[in-house]
Amino acid sequence: MRVLIALAFMLAALPLRAEEVVLGLSKNEISINTTFDGSEILLFGAIKRDGAIPEGELGVIVAIAGPSQAVSVRRKERRFGIWVNVDAVEVDAAPSFYAVATNARLSEVLTEVEDLRHRISIPRAIRSVGAPTSVSDAQTFTEAVIRIRKASGAYKIEEGAVDLAEQTLFQTQVELPANLTEGAYATRIFLTREGQVVSRYETVIDVRKVGMERWLFALSREQPILYGLMSLAIAIAAGWGASAAFRLLR
Repeated sequence: MRVLIALAFMLAALPLRAEEVVLGLSKNEISINTTFDGSEILLFGAIKRDGAIPEGELGVIVAIAGPSQAVSVRRKERRFGIWVNVDAVEVDAAPSFYAVATNARLSEVLTEVEDLRHRISIPRAIRSVGAPTSVSDAQTFTEAVIRIRKASGAYKIEEGAVDLAEQTLFQTQVELPANLTEGAYATRIFLTREGQVVSRYETVIDVRKVGMERWLFALSREQPILYGLMSLAIAIAAGWGASAAFRLLR
């Protein structure tokens, strides 16, 4: 009897998954070749429920993050008529690509506490710790990374880009730029109620170089001397060919 009572208490303490994501992707692999000029991912899904639709507005957040890497950020100042580096901060981990799409304003569907916990917004997705003590405004260096990558299209937030129908079906499209970094792109979908995350789903989109791009990439890593000599030979041949063409035109 005591065992049954203890089991009942344990079951009552377990969280109920009232809403879950069932997701589909138009593609889960992207191949980068010599003609690759970007790609577009269609994400579509449904929300599986155990019962009736709960009260409160439903929020859907889609976040896609490329491989993270350390980034060195330097600040220049003009001194004695020339520009010189005066401060430098290394951002420990910044995604090579990061996109967030929501069905409403991010501030409406996600609280600050939940953002801090799950690292969803662009500033939260970047990790920067251990800045030099000589730099008093280290946060501005992280902001510079975000500003530069937003301008290049590597970072973007698209509020209202997720179409949500009857609080059950949703879809969105995310454009990926041509200069993708090879690796695993973590894809996360969050369901929120009143700004609180009630369910999440994770998958991976694999981005790989293929064909000539893959061969050149592997050659540059595995045999850098041969790769350098080949590049030099191609440059010399191209220069000689251009010179010969100009002579013929004359």
